[in-house]
Amino acid sequence: MRPIVQCVPNISEGRDKEKIERIIEPLKDHNGFHLVSYEPDADYNRTVITLLGDPEEMLSPLLAFIERARELIDMNKHKGEHPRMGAVDVLPFIPISGIDMEACTRFANQLGKRIAGELDIPVFLYGEAATKKKRKRLPNIRKGEFEGMKEKIRGNEWHPDYGSPRIHPSFGTIAVGARLPLIAYNIDLATDNIEIAKRISRAIRGSSGGFKHVQAGPAHLQERGHVQVTMNILNYKQNPLYRIHETVKMEALRHKVDVPSSEIVGLIPKDTIIRSLRYYYAVKGQSLDEEDMRLSEIAEAAKEHFGFRDFGVEKIIEANIEED
Repeated sequence: MRPIVQCVPNISEGRDKEKIERIIEPLKDHNGFHLVSYEPDADYNRTVITLLGDPEEMLSPLLAFIERARELIDMNKHKGEHPRMGAVDVLPFIPISGIDMEACTRFANQLGKRIAGELDIPVFLYGEAATKKKRKRLPNIRKGEFEGMKEKIRGNEWHPDYGSPRIHPSFGTIAVGARLPLIAYNIDLATDNIEIAKRISRAIRGSSGGFKHVQAGPAHLQERGHVQVTMNILNYKQNPLYRIHETVKMEALRHKVDVPSSEIVGLIPKDTIIRSLRYYYAVKGQSLDEEDMRLSEIAEAAKEHFGFRDFGVEKIIEANIEED
């Protein structure tokens, strides 16, 4: 069985479509892997890119992609809702099939070493590839963002894993890592009051007493005219999607705010949806015939129960894996 990983680099550009196309061009049209999607967001000023395939085949195209981002993105001019510290902010390898976490960690190290050596960009290893406990969580590394990293990286505690202890003057720094699949899940609130999003984020995130494996924060989507609770679910088996979704709805009630929709950024495992559909079907007194459900039916059921916008079968990981 050939190894298949999901790789999800994020670039700090979500507004200039022509620039985004030029940056991702090195990732297109390869035999060993394919570019599944790229999702720009103007409010976050960020684009999430999803690759699926053989990690060995990804390394050189990824290096060319990062070099293109270095040429075209100047972080000194970047503004957006999402925390960021580099032009390519984060790049994780995620095992899907035929590969384990140890191998993904090796690929993270191989790429990190090349980024520092060939492009003069400092690299932090995170997740399962982290060399220090404090660096396992991405928010710890990213704290201070691009502006604060100029001083932070000089301290002995925050010297990069690869490269010199100074940021690239226009690119910044990058975090390369290995991790389990996480769910990038954002829930829309029918209000422009950012304080409400802050309170609800505080109620659900693990660091302030909420769900153990959830990182959450508020965001104001100016183009859409409302706020959002934006989150990463680090372990969907221990924190199922339905439980978080229903908790946000319950917390929104106290503020008399509706929860009209939500979104998945990147891909989502089929199992994540199935686990939550079991709950919603049970509430209605129905049984879920998950063995016979087509992926298209699973996608439609997810849209119905979660109000997913811009969601289709192509968002489910299994729909993008070609069988040998």
